Amino acid sequence: MTRLQSALWLPIFDELADPALVARLAAEAEAAGWHGVFVWDHLRWRAPVREVADPWITLAAVATATERLRFGPMVTPLPRRRPAKVAKETATLDRLSNGRLTLGVGLGSDRFAGELHATCEELDDRRRGQMLDESLEILTAAWSGEPVQHHGEHYTVDGISFLPRPIQRPGVPVWIAGFPGNVKPVRRAARHDGFVPVNLDHPDQLAEIVTTIAGLRQGQTAPYDIAATGAPGTDPVPYVQAGATWWLVEFAPETVSLDQVRGVLRDGPVAR
Repeated sequence: MTRLQSALWLPIFDELADPALVARLAAEAEAAGWHGVFVWDHLRWRAPVREVADPWITLAAVATATERLRFGPMVTPLPRRRPAKVAKETATLDRLSNGRLTLGVGLGSDRFAGELHATCEELDDRRRGQMLDESLEILTAAWSGEPVQHHGEHYTVDGISFLPRPIQRPGVPVWIAGFPGNVKPVRRAARHDGFVPVNLDHPDQLAEIVTTIAGLRQGQTAPYDIAATGAPGTDPVPYVQAGATWWLVEFAPETVSLDQVRGVLRDGPVAR
């Protein structure tokens, strides 16, 4: 069986809306043999959640508290962020961590907390998809260290060099998130470094996605990651057999607690 990388996937809400606390959890996870810690990226969440931390500040704390752990936002809704700012943030965070950042990205959604509507962001999925693709083009160009010339429908970057570059080359690994049955995220993911299928109901769905991506990436030899997710206690083996390279243990945002996370953490990762 393929070696599986295991990570904690934390909604940094309420009790976990404390960067120093999450950094301590990440250090404990590293000591317990976990391979990664990823955090949610939201401005707010539905009740009863009240407190929501900033992911980038939290990740900076994680970077300085750990030495080997891979980490990142999972996922950041890139269309509501300025790509030039994300280019600087990701390069700086990658250097701070000596090359351990993974950037999870997606369209974002208004369905869970109404945060796009509340901040007058773009609500049309098609246009957010265009914004996401443009942003990824800008990030790829920025991480090269060469001057970026981008004049698109949604963004302009005119001759800026984003230095220093990330430590990882050619850039920070990008994982694309998407719901099963949605073709566009799968095609987008095939052009990058990994895919995170959200709300999988069955391992067979993952196997179908893996087959599709393999076909789209035919002839490419670069490593590629498929991150499957499941609640604590879920058996990851069927997902590994379907092609998962990462297993992300997810926690219900409305009920996650420090005690629950520590219990899962101390049980240790699945390392088969």
